[in-house]
Amino acid sequence: EYMEKNGIKMITIEDEEYPQNLRNIYDPPVVLYIKGNEDILNNHSIAIIGSRNCSSYGKQIAKQFAYNLSKNNIIIISGLAKGIDSSAHLGAIEANKSTIAVVGCGLDRVYPEENIVIFNKIINKGAVISEYIIGTKPEKTNFPARNRIISGISDGILVVEAGKKSGTFITVDFALEHGKNVYSIPRKYK
Repeated sequence: EYMEKNGIKMITIEDEEYPQNLRNIYDPPVVLYIKGNEDILNNHSIAIIGSRNCSSYGKQIAKQFAYNLSKNNIIIISGLAKGIDSSAHLGAIEANKSTIAVVGCGLDRVYPEENIVIFNKIINKGAVISEYIIGTKPEKTNFPARNRIISGISDGILVVEAGKKSGTFITVDFALEHGKNVYSIPRKYK
């Protein structure tokens, strides 16, 4: 009842709308919860990921790449986190194109809370997806599993600024395991 009232749909691995790329990974989620447009889940896409604690240069580059790729009908996928993820989503939104956010909690909450405006803009044209049922809190252990979906659903990964021990490198490891191309933006030198 809550899901119906709040526009949250559920698709299973058996459904036609389920992302084809995601079916091909080890341990795909059996169920995806989605808020927004499920029709875009099988379009050409690239994940743009990186540090939460990024430079202004990193934010600018992530946004610029997302904008330009979106203008060429490539769906931008990211994790709705602070920093690079938010900038990537904003680039697609500014291009007036769809973007997909993969989150590590139930779709009855927004994490981080400060991204509520971005969340609402995404569901207006794109989609927010999760493998977690409503009521699931954004626990630290959920995010590595979420990262396998970011890699799994995308056609490739673009890394913009990442710490040596970060969730970004977990996603890169998944991408390599999934046979995806991984690209990176060189750091700006002073």
